[in-house]
Amino acid sequence: MNQAAAADRPRREPVRHVVCRADEIAPGAARRVEIEGREIAIFNVNGEFSAIGDRCPHEGASLCRGQIMGLAQSDEPGRSRIIREGEFVRCPWHGWEFDLKTGRSWCDPARTRVKSYDVAVTGSAELQEGPYRIDIYEVSQEGDYVVVSV
Repeated sequence: MNQAAAADRPRREPVRHVVCRADEIAPGAARRVEIEGREIAIFNVNGEFSAIGDRCPHEGASLCRGQIMGLAQSDEPGRSRIIREGEFVRCPWHGWEFDLKTGRSWCDPARTRVKSYDVAVTGSAELQEGPYRIDIYEVSQEGDYVVVSV
């Protein structure tokens, strides 16, 4: 279908699905749900909810079972700190990391090999995001319930 035809087609409004009570997903925890055949992982990130596709694009691991974490940042050798705590999930199989708000990866497997690299200390704002992205979904809390729009 060409772009003009796609632009003329009416856009389908997302269907909203109540998936659980908000207190059923504790801060820092996740829950996997299936909506319209899609596997979706819902995360409680510091009291706000994020919803992403549950399958890692690498080999399909459930991201809902991954470690919720932040990014390590270092300004000098031997000293590091964690920033954006709880805003990323690490794939439980191979460690790929994804931003829970955008679905973007923070790894690039094309560069993963055994060889030496030039090394520089840099701030996290200068890091390059990986080329992979997972699906994200609109999620909201309405009263006592978590609602995902698909």
